[in-house]
Amino acid sequence: MTTPDGRYIVVRGRLWRKANPALAPDERQTLVDALMHARRAIRAAIAQEDEAGLRHARARVQAAKVALGERGPVWWDDGTPDLNRHLIRNTGYAEWYAEGAPQR
Repeated sequence: MTTPDGRYIVVRGRLWRKANPALAPDERQTLVDALMHARRAIRAAIAQEDEAGLRHARARVQAAKVALGERGPVWWDDGTPDLNRHLIRNTGYAEWYAEGAPQR
């Protein structure tokens, strides 16, 4: 479920920032591919007990998420604060969510 302003998705009652909708589709896909590759590298580094590889892979995940707009500076410019990872019940979206979202 996406918030009415399109900034977040709701997962188990928590807000997660969406990617910047202003990204060109091919740019977004390139970044998503890089993110998935970095996540696979994390899994491999854990399996190999490679601490340096794990740190590097985690840094690549962070870089991809920042480039996508899911972390780092917000991609909107109206001054609204970032509520990424907040419980929705503690935000201005609480009433909207309570009125129409499926509860789990």
